[in-house]
Amino acid sequence: MTEKIKMIQEKMRASQSLQKSYADKRRNDVEFQEGDHVFLRVTSTTGIGRALKSKKLTSRFI
Repeated sequence: MTEKIKMIQEKMRASQSLQKSYADKRRNDVEFQEGDHVFLRVTSTTGIGRALKSKKLTSRFI
């Protein structure tokens, strides 16, 4: 039984590593300089727009 668990764990690690390599190929490192203008995505957990009942009308970017 423990051999099967170890085999499954090893296959999971290999699969995760492969998926990570695929994701890293498409990922870009973004660097910002002081004074750059950027959009910040606002989620419902930040408190902006919490007073509004409808999520449709809340601000998505600040």
